[in-house]
Formats: sequence, C-alpha cells, structure tokens
Amino acid sequence: MSTMPVGGLVPRATDNAADLVVRNAKIHTGDPVRPQAEAIAIRDGVISVVGDDNDVASHVGPGTKVVDACGRRMVPGLNDAHLHVIRGGLNYVLELRWDGVPTLRQGLAMLREQAARTPKGQWVRVVGGWSAEQFAERRLPTVSELNAAAPDTPVFVLHLYHSAVLNRAALKAAGFTRDTPDPKGGQIVRGRDGEPTGMLLAAPSALILYSTLAKAPVLEGEDKKTSTRHFLRELNRFGLTSAIDAAGGFQNFPDNYSTVTELAKAGQLSLRIAYHLFPQTAGQEIDDLTRWIEMARPEDGDEWLRLNGAGENLTWAAADFENFAEPRPHLADYEAEFEKAVRLLMENGWGFRLHATYDETIRRDLAVFEKLAAEGLFPAGNRWLFDHAETVSADSLDRIAALGGAMSVQNRLSFQGEAFVRRYGPGAAADAPPIRAMLERGLTVGAGTDATRVSTYNPWIALHWLITGRTVGDLVVRPPHNRVDRRTALAMFTEAGAALTGEEGIKGVLRPGFLGDLAVLSEDYFTVPEPDIAHIEALLTVVGGRIVYAAGQYEGLDEELPPVSPDWSPVAHFGGYQATPGTGLSGARQAELLGQAVTESEQHRQWRARRGLAPETASTFFDPCFSL
Repeated sequence: MSTMPVGGLVPRATDNAADLVVRNAKIHTGDPVRPQAEAIAIRDGVISVVGDDNDVASHVGPGTKVVDACGRRMVPGLNDAHLHVIRGGLNYVLELRWDGVPTLRQGLAMLREQAARTPKGQWVRVVGGWSAEQFAERRLPTVSELNAAAPDTPVFVLHLYHSAVLNRAALKAAGFTRDTPDPKGGQIVRGRDGEPTGMLLAAPSALILYSTLAKAPVLEGEDKKTSTRHFLRELNRFGLTSAIDAAGGFQNFPDNYSTVTELAKAGQLSLRIAYHLFPQTAGQEIDDLTRWIEMARPEDGDEWLRLNGAGENLTWAAADFENFAEPRPHLADYEAEFEKAVRLLMENGWGFRLHATYDETIRRDLAVFEKLAAEGLFPAGNRWLFDHAETVSADSLDRIAALGGAMSVQNRLSFQGEAFVRRYGPGAAADAPPIRAMLERGLTVGAGTDATRVSTYNPWIALHWLITGRTVGDLVVRPPHNRVDRRTALAMFTEAGAALTGEEGIKGVLRPGFLGDLAVLSEDYFTVPEPDIAHIEALLTVVGGRIVYAAGQYEGLDEELPPVSPDWSPVAHFGGYQATPGTGLSGARQAELLGQAVTESEQHRQWRARRGLAPETASTFFDPCFSL
C-alpha cells in the first residue's frame, strides 16, 4: 500500500519501526497527561508514540506507512455504546437509506428509481435513520405515493417506533387482508370497506412493524458477509472504530452472530464489536440465559469480537415501549421472573444492560436490585447499566449510583423529540434524558445511536444532539442546563464506551500502550459552528493501525472490499448516509463576505489594468438566457 509522501521523515528505524505514522495533525488525545499532540506512531496494532515529528522520526522504517494529516483534527476512534450493528450488517445492502435526505420529494424519487431495478420477489425497504421532521415537507409519504412510485414492487417504509407505510404490493406480499386480525399492541388501519389501507400502527408495541419487516426476503451465504463488511465500512466513514451491539428482537444466538464470527476469524472486521445476548422467546428467557452461561463467559473473545453480557431485554414482560406517539404503557407484574434472571446473571459473573424508557419501569427494576443487594449481589463488580432512560428521576439516579450501575443514552429524541413534546410537554422534554444529572453523580454515561431501525448510525448527529439539544427538525428540546460541552460529548463516545466493556485500560484515548484506533476528521470538531457538527465525517479511520476508511486526499489508502452484492442493491447505487453540505456561516455573514469578495475582485482588476495586464474596462457578462 502506498502512502502520502512526507518530506523530512527519513526511514531510519530498524528494530522499533512503526507500521503506521500519522503526523502534522491537531490531535485531541483524551489523555489528561498529554491532551494535545501532533503525531502518532502505531506498531502491532498498539500506539507506540504520541508526540511531535521529532518523537516519531526514529520510528519510521522502510516499511512504515507515513500519512500527513495536513493540519486536520484527529480524535480517538468513536465507540457507539448502543448500536444494533450485527443485525444492521445482515440487512444493510437490502435497505434504501433515507438518512440525511432533506426532502420527501428526493426520498420518493430514490424509491421510484430503486423499485425499477428491484427484481421480482424482492422488496424495497426504508428502515430507520430518518424522521418526517427532517423533510422540508414535514410529513410521511402517503400510501398513494408509494403505489404510484412502485405499482408492482412491495414497498415497506418504517417510521420510527410509530408506524409503517406499505404499498398495495407489500400488503399482498405480507399476507394482510380484511380478515387479518390486529395483533396485540398493534393496529392494521382499515378503510371504509374493511380492507387494510397500508398503514400499520404501533399501539404501543412495535412488534407489528418488525414482524411485518421480517416477512421480506433476507440475504444468504456470502452476501451476508459482504453486506456486513460494507456496513462496517460505512460506520468507519464516520470515524467509528468500536461499537457495543445491544442485540435486539429477531437476532438469535448463535445463528445471527455467525457472520461477524466468521469475519473475525478471517481478520476482516474493520470495527471492534462487544456484543450482548437477548432472549428471543417469551417464557423461555431463563432457559436461554442458563444455556448461554454454560456456553460462554463475558469478555470471552479478543479486542475485535467479545461477549459483554446479557440484554438489552432479560425478560420480555419487563420491557417498556419507546413509542412517544402513544401513552406510557402500564406493564403487568413481571418482578418474579425478572428477579430470577438478574439473580442468575449476578451469581454467575455476567453483566447486563436493560432497555428502560420510563422512570416507572426503572423504579420497579431497582426495587428488585435492592432486594438482591441485601444478599450481597449488588454491587458485585458485574458491569450493568440502564439504556435510554428518557424520564429517569433524580432519586432513581441516586439509587443506580449506590448499586454500582451505569447509563447509556441515545439520541432517540433527535428523531422523536417533537412527538415527546406533544405528549409530555416542553418541561419534561428538557430533561429527557437528564444527562447532566447523570454525569454530576459520577455515573459512567456512554453515548450511542440505537441505530439502525429508528435513529441513523451517523454518530455526529448524536454528538450534535448532545451539544445543542436540537432535533433533526431543528427543534430545541433540551435547554443549556441539560447539554454538555464538546469535550464531554466526545468522551461519552470514546472513554465511556470503553468503560462499559471493561476496556478503559486499552482504548478510548490516544496514549502509548493503547489500541491504535483513531479518526482524522473532515472539519475541526472543536471549532466548527454548532450546526456543522452534524456534517462531520472522517477522512481517515484507523483501527489497530489498519487504515479501514480513506476519503478525500487519502482515497485509495484503505483496504479493498468486494463489490456490493446483489448488484441491484440500493447501497450499490445510492450508498448509505446521504450527506448534505454544512450550513457554514449564517446567510447574512455569507452575503457580507460575498460582497467583500466582489469588491476585492474589482480592486484586483483595476490594479491589473493599471499595469497593462487587463482591459481598462471590465468585460460585460453575457448570458444568452437573459438576452433580448
């Protein structure tokens, strides 16, 4: 692999030569001992030097790849603390991504074009990463629009945890008729004639949405590996080097984990994954957990693929819902079976994570933990945490801290903030979730996206939300007292994620002896205007000293991937996240600077004219479109 030529660094190292050197960077290390640096050297996947050009010079050998960061910002590789990366990878190339698409008109044009190339028997599916609030039109597509865009190809469009829109062909393919009963917790919307219209509603359970999606064709064989590798590359595009997989529904162990396992064995993962196990069958949870405890232990694996514990559900009955378009669900008694699951895990040294949206659920869970704490099971050194926790109370946070727990927050309100405000009001939304209160108690607070079925996997959207409190529709939900600064937000996406997997001693900061995971960014995260944080991408992403993503002037330095397969894949044509230009300066300031540029241009023309280098009079602009 060739690298960028860099003058002044002459290969001279022999025994201690680095595999990769990145220099001339503005490095935010995250290390309080040396917070800033200019160059970094990586050998055998581990950072060997953090310093300046002089510090790394003696580590450059004949085989060292040397990359000039050209003064760009470098940060530790990002770690999404709650990402459904395994499930997302198995489906990535089958999905038409509306992540970042600014208008519904553009989204429908993409859908129409994709339907024309999708073979018979396959579906067009739009699954997560977008909200109606991001569109200029501020609305969902209609069933009629889907029918017009794809008269014969099944189309399934999932919108948050709320609903799905199906065209006529998808209703037929899914087997929905006037005689199909509404499932528990869901509604099939019907017209005046009793026939399904194409709208499915979570009321409040999203199971109707996900079970319908599960009827679509899936990938087989090598295509699953190719899809996963391209998804990981897409995550690398945004500087992600690690993720904690939160498991989830329709993700069976070990079957659905075999793809990442095979890629790990072949050395083809480009993202480090710590995964969780989620009992899939109601009534069988204890049996599943017991069997898994006999099969494996947390931290089995290596720094590329490792087991991190159970969750994010332990028992189905204990899970609340996150559909803020519906009232908070009232859960039946679940404590007896839930206690059995928690006891089993704690007694066997297993950590866990728990999906809990509402404080009412969290309080009930904590009561079980406090009962077990009286027996010495909490705190017992097992890593455990609550996910989401939009309405967690101050009292519950105190109890979590006393029991040795942690938190993981996701930017679900980037996409559902408007629905939350309509349901609970701006006062409640201001503390949803109470991030500053969590941090003030000394809790470890990891940050993630909860992608891919609702939020986008782009972590910079989540960082923007942490810092600004704004939704993708630009509604301010969280006021300044519940926002965090840029350094804190970045630490939540780096150091905290490492702590949640017990790896805080080897990753999350750029320090000698730590894993060589880093990202060189397209813009300086610490100085760009707040709106432009959401538009940052990586130009260079390195995992363990391997260049796994390279763009811009670094294009071609990363590893080659097999072509997207099947060739009709939406990703093969449109790619993944649809990047849009940053907002940059305000319109007024842009106009002011444009006026200055015009004036300077005319002054420069006059200077050239006085020296005989240009005509005395300015040439007249001619546009035939405006000529008479």
